[in-house]
Amino acid sequence: MFNRVIVEKMYTFSFEKLKVWQEAIDFSVEIYSISKKFPADEKYGITSQLKRASNSISANIAEGTSRITNKDKAHFSTIAFSSTMEVLNRIILCKKLEFINNEIYNDLRSRIYKISNMLNALRKAQLNS
Repeated sequence: MFNRVIVEKMYTFSFEKLKVWQEAIDFSVEIYSISKKFPADEKYGITSQLKRASNSISANIAEGTSRITNKDKAHFSTIAFSSTMEVLNRIILCKKLEFINNEIYNDLRSRIYKISNMLNALRKAQLNS
């Protein structure tokens, strides 16, 4: 017998609808792409740390949407913001170590600025609900 594949419209979870989550997940993909060019001896150092911190941004946004209270949701937005600052710190280090050029650095920093502002707005909305 043949296995039938039933194609249904996939459910979209609430976090997937958030523009900040979309920005954060795309940012993480960009980090993965850029870090492929880092020195091989940094695979378990800054490369790994940068990937994990960038993943943490979108993961905490997603996890926060499943929480019941607005205070708890805001707590995860705060954690996501903190991960964003951790990524910024590592990006600055990458620039100083010349793993990335000015153009990449400025682009990443601009995206971090945008995500951090969106996270602050989300957190404020969660606390005021």
